[in-house]
This record gives sequence, structure tokens and C-alpha cells, in this order.
Amino acid sequence: MKVLYFHQHFSTPKGSVGIRSYEMARCLVARGHQVTMVCGSYGGGETGLSMPFAQGGRRGLVDGIEIIEFDLAYSNSDGLFKRALTFLRFALHSIGLAFTEQYDVLFATTTPLTAGIPGIFARWLRGKPFVFEVRDLWPELPRAMGVIRNPLVLGAMSMLEWASYRSAHRLIGLSPGIVEGIERLGVSSERIALVPNGCDLGIFSDEVEPWRPTQVGVTDLLAVFAGTHGIANGLDAVLDAAAQLKRRGRNDIKLLLIGQGKLKPGLQARADRERLDNVVFHEPVNKTRLAGLMAASDVGLQCLANVPAFYYGTSPNKFFDYIAAGVPVLNNYPGWLAEMISQHRCGFAVPPDNPAAFADALEQAAADRVALKTMGKRGYALAKMEFDRALLADRWADWVEGAKK
Repeated sequence: MKVLYFHQHFSTPKGSVGIRSYEMARCLVARGHQVTMVCGSYGGGETGLSMPFAQGGRRGLVDGIEIIEFDLAYSNSDGLFKRALTFLRFALHSIGLAFTEQYDVLFATTTPLTAGIPGIFARWLRGKPFVFEVRDLWPELPRAMGVIRNPLVLGAMSMLEWASYRSAHRLIGLSPGIVEGIERLGVSSERIALVPNGCDLGIFSDEVEPWRPTQVGVTDLLAVFAGTHGIANGLDAVLDAAAQLKRRGRNDIKLLLIGQGKLKPGLQARADRERLDNVVFHEPVNKTRLAGLMAASDVGLQCLANVPAFYYGTSPNKFFDYIAAGVPVLNNYPGWLAEMISQHRCGFAVPPDNPAAFADALEQAAADRVALKTMGKRGYALAKMEFDRALLADRWADWVEGAKK
């Protein structure tokens, strides 16, 4: 079987972003299928191709996956108009491939929502099986965040969402709330599979070399947020907690924000202005380097803005990286991850918009390192039992293969 796989933000493990699509494609290749991955040039991502672009693209084989990379640069720091234009240009290029490439199944994954456009064309104009993977509910999330307010834009996105779901032969949701959101638009549950993000246990192993930034002492409690510094992440909550800890004289607790994003300069400026020297900023690193950092960390910070649509409608990579590394998680919003943390006792679930509770949890972590290690072991057991990427990839591949039958 040949799968034409669209993921605008694809990266191999050499990049500093999520690698779900890489691992899923590798699973298909291991089963004897051919995979052509179509992507753009994502800031922080690494496709594995290094030859110059020719006529707007480049093509090559990376780890058994055929890569088609369009010369379309994208960064989380781009403005809304530039990002929307890049999404549309990628969709238009993708439609061309949907008509010209030879394949048995077309697979597309968000974000952005425009990823579904080539699948719609393939389904109705070429009669090809189409599998659509939904990582975030759009336009529900940008509407809830207030990022997009134009009713015409929101209406167009709602129509595209409906058309993508109804055109797909099969769908995949990455969280319980996403699956429910798809069902609300009239899609039968028999056409939807829940396959959350997974834990790369082979990367986060005992063989990595631990490291800490120079600003963090050997005995300091190190709490790490590893991910995008954007509006959705609500990282002012981390600085609010840092201010609380500073007032309490807890200079032995350091909060590390590692990654990139549109709001990073503003967060750095605030930390400087308020003299929050207990907050450390670091540039993104690849997965191997991140594994070394996590091996030297005490707490993983799972933070999002307090938006109810996030509670059950997201499946953040960083949570699964934390538990794969055996690091306890501090989560600052309600929902399925908070419930999982509480049920499995693998971290701290604190209420949103509560800097004192956030700081209290970090002080509790610093006070009992033995209990903290036990939490981390429980998290790793959960990762191995329910979220091992290899097991989830097999489930995912079974579902994709079934679209051709």
C-alpha cells in the first residue's frame, strides 16, 4: 500500500518539535508500506533534506520515508495573516499532489485545519480513501481564545471542518474531547478512533547524558516547561508562580522555559523587569538533547491558558515526554490530563489562575525529593502501560490500513 501523508509541520527527531508523524510513518514503512510525506519548512523542525530547493520544493528519502518538502517557511512567531497565507499556499500545493501522485490512501493531519483540503479533493474527485487526523478542534479553539473574531473567517473554517470530517472515510482524534467534538458534527463513532500522543521510551532512556543550564545549581529543584511560548500556553502563569517563590525567598527552585514562540520576547522582558532570576530561558533543543535535560529535571510543567476548550480538547506532546522520562508533572488546568495525574499520583494538578497553589506545589516537590522520585516512577509506569509510542503506532497503522479495505 502507498500512503500519501500530509503534515505541514513534519519533523524527524533531529528537530526540536513533535515527531508523531515521523514515528507513525516509520511504523507503516516497517509493515512494508510506502509512505510519501508532504510538508513545509517548519521553524524548529528538521525534515532531513539538505539539497537546495528547485522550483519551490525538494524531494528525497529519509529513514525509509519519501519526503516532499515545499519551500514554504513557517514559524510560530509569524503574524496571523502570514501564517494564514502559508497555510493556504501549502493547501494549494497539496491539491496538485493529490491529483498527480500515485497512492492508495491519502492521510492528512492537522494543524492547520487546511490540511484536510487535499483529502476532500482526493475523496470526491479521485475516489481515494481519505483518513483525517485531528490534533486540535478548529475553529473551536481559536474562537474560545479570542484569537480569531471575524465571523466570516470563523464561518469559513466551520464549513471546512464539516467538509473535512464528512469527506474522510476514517478519522483519528488525539484526545477524548476531540473525538467528542468530531461526533458533535454528526460523524458516527464507528468512523473515529482515539489515538493520543505517545511516549518515545527509546529516546528518553537511561543512556542519555544529563545536563542543566549553568544558571541552575546541582541541588536546585528544576521545573521545566519544554514547548511553544505562545498565547495558548499561558506562560505568564509560570512567571506569576516565580514571583511568588521569589517573595518567599525560594531561590533554590528554578523554572526553565525551553523553546520558542511569539510571546517569548515579552516573557523575557517581564522576567528582567521584575528581576525574576529564578526563571531561566533556553533555546529549543532536539529530542536527544531534551532527553538529557529531562534526566536532570525534577518536575515537568504542563501549562495552558485557562480556556475550557483546552480541558479535554488537547493532547500535548510535552506531557508524554515528561512521563516517558519518569519526571513528575505539574499541570495547571482541569481536564483529562489533570484527572490522569491525580488518578495515577504521578504529579500535581493545581487549579488555574492560582499562582499561590502553583508555588505551593513546587515547594512541596522541593521538600520531599523521595516522594517526587516515586511520582516519577508512577508516571513512567503509566507511559509504558498505556502510552508507549510503539503500541499506539500499531493501533494507528491498523486503523489507516483498514481505510483501504
